[in-house]
Amino acid sequence: MSENERIKGIGGFLILVGLGLVFFPFRQGLEIIPTYYKLITDGSFTYLTTPGTEAYNELWLPLFLFEMGYNALMILVSFGLIYLFFKKHYLFPKSYIAFALVPIVLIPLDAYMVTLVAKNETTFSVETNIELIRSIITAAIWVPYMIFSKRVKATFVEGKDDSPSLGTV
Repeated sequence: MSENERIKGIGGFLILVGLGLVFFPFRQGLEIIPTYYKLITDGSFTYLTTPGTEAYNELWLPLFLFEMGYNALMILVSFGLIYLFFKKHYLFPKSYIAFALVPIVLIPLDAYMVTLVAKNETTFSVETNIELIRSIITAAIWVPYMIFSKRVKATFVEGKDDSPSLGTV
């Protein structure tokens, strides 16, 4: 049995990646659904986005839409990643790397946008710092793993066109 055959498959640290992916949409949903539900049902959303109210700012609505869209997209993408992961599709490692890096860019961008709307807010709240640190740690661990791991290279090969290209015939 060759080394590739021995390490091929979802095992080792890939089990942790898989668990993280499977739990991600649930964790994300448990964090954002109560927040947005309260915001919408207690009247805060209407108060902040209705012209003429004391707290109105024309940027509140785009900010809320950006945050809701980002969170919904991350959940949807995580389902796609779960599919690629269990299919052992060759696109999984690169897709996962992008998934891990996007929050590192968008969390600070969102924090900056909040300061444009809520002038007395600090750029990075405790919650924002926690999310950013979590994202940085996740990327610092799993991006190199996706790039350098022999198991990743041996496992995620499905769907790859192995036929020779015209240039190699």
